[in-house]
Amino acid sequence: MTARPIGSATISFGLVSVPVKLYSSSESSVAVSFNWLHKKCGSRLKQQYVCPKDGEQVEKDDMVKGYEFSKGQYVLFSPEELKALEEKSTNSIDIAEFVPSDQVDPIYLDKVYYLGPDKGGERAYKLLGEALKSTGRAALGQYAARGKSYLVLVRPVNGVLQMEQLHYANEIRPSSEVPLGEGQVKPAELTLAKQLIEQASSDKFNPGAYHDIVRDRVLETIQRKVDGEEITAEPAEAPQAKIIDLMDALKASLARGGRPGAAAERKPAKRAAAGTRPASAPKRKAAGSK
Repeated sequence: MTARPIGSATISFGLVSVPVKLYSSSESSVAVSFNWLHKKCGSRLKQQYVCPKDGEQVEKDDMVKGYEFSKGQYVLFSPEELKALEEKSTNSIDIAEFVPSDQVDPIYLDKVYYLGPDKGGERAYKLLGEALKSTGRAALGQYAARGKSYLVLVRPVNGVLQMEQLHYANEIRPSSEVPLGEGQVKPAELTLAKQLIEQASSDKFNPGAYHDIVRDRVLETIQRKVDGEEITAEPAEAPQAKIIDLMDALKASLARGGRPGAAAERKPAKRAAAGTRPASAPKRKAAGSK
């Protein structure tokens, strides 16, 4: 199935312009969500804003946005003033520099989009992709859209240009803020830990080997509810004894073998009625709670 573009832009570096189309790299619609309903009649509830001072319900026309510059003190902005603060959307990806592709820390990654050539931009698109690949560099720049300015990195992946939306430096919290406490690693423990890693190592990343077992269980349960079945909770399993000693835990893990990464799949909730049926997506769209 051919992907549908979600927008268009132009990559600009030097005097070269590459018209491109933006495509989503992920599918957010696979998430399962629920709506809040009135327990009495089953109607979907609407969100309302209530003033905590006088208890009155506030309509949209009586709302105004403000910024809290001090505790309990706000400076107010009109819709026109807020509009003036927005970055003008040029839909231009302005490249500022080219950096080594492997020098960008993954912690900066926010979102990923695919870029495809727009009409008339096929040659320039392929030229940029091949040039970046041969030099081992990625294009770093800024992209103005939706009233904001985004830091982006453009790099070739499997023959397709990929635009990675990055966090700005001031949005990243330093790892030095994480308390580590005290602890010494013993050589014997390190040896066993390395053996455990080797035992469960793979030479290739294969994300297709994993799936969302929680989503599968939720969809299966929703379908059973749609079919009129009553769902009862699975009895809680007795907690297993924990191995406190680190060396004992490492030895037990090595003795068990297998891959420790994939969590054991939970059993679905028990049916009230006997009989089984294969899991499937619900026949009607699941409602989503906010």
